[in-house]
Amino acid sequence: MLFAISAKDGPVALRPLEEADAPLLLRWLTDRRVLEYWGGPSAVFTPQRIQEDFFEDEWNASRCIIQYEGKDIGYVQAYQLDGEMCKEYHYPHPELLAFGIDQFIAEPGLWGQGIGRRFIRLLLGFLEKQGAQAVVLDPHVDNPRAIRCYEACGFRKVKRLPKHEMHDGVLVDCWLMEYMPG
Repeated sequence: MLFAISAKDGPVALRPLEEADAPLLLRWLTDRRVLEYWGGPSAVFTPQRIQEDFFEDEWNASRCIIQYEGKDIGYVQAYQLDGEMCKEYHYPHPELLAFGIDQFIAEPGLWGQGIGRRFIRLLLGFLEKQGAQAVVLDPHVDNPRAIRCYEACGFRKVKRLPKHEMHDGVLVDCWLMEYMPG
């Protein structure tokens, strides 16, 4: 793990992912509404895949559960971009201490209520305290709700990444979006 992320702002909090969260992740990642944006509707998550993807992966990411009013509602991971990731994203500032983030709110009833903006801002503040000079993410171009959320948090579109991510067996276009503190 890169570092343990623990932060709170009013009703929104981030806490480190724990082994005991595996059933929660499995429930979320077998919901077709969540899979529409994370993996694709035909993605198959099993207990073994949850273990491999979230607990055994040697990728140096800080993984968290997003909470709202004390209830677990989603997932976020943050990782420092290395040279290989900068190439993958065609990121134009490899000299910066930059982090990538991936996230989802798993409770569709909470979508569109501003909770995403709150937890993204909370995470950005935490990463800034860790010395982040930039934070990037890569939403699918056909996810306008997420893009609006990220823009409201200060991200800007840097470039379109054609056929960037495998989603439901098809390579889809994404936006490289960047947040620069200060």
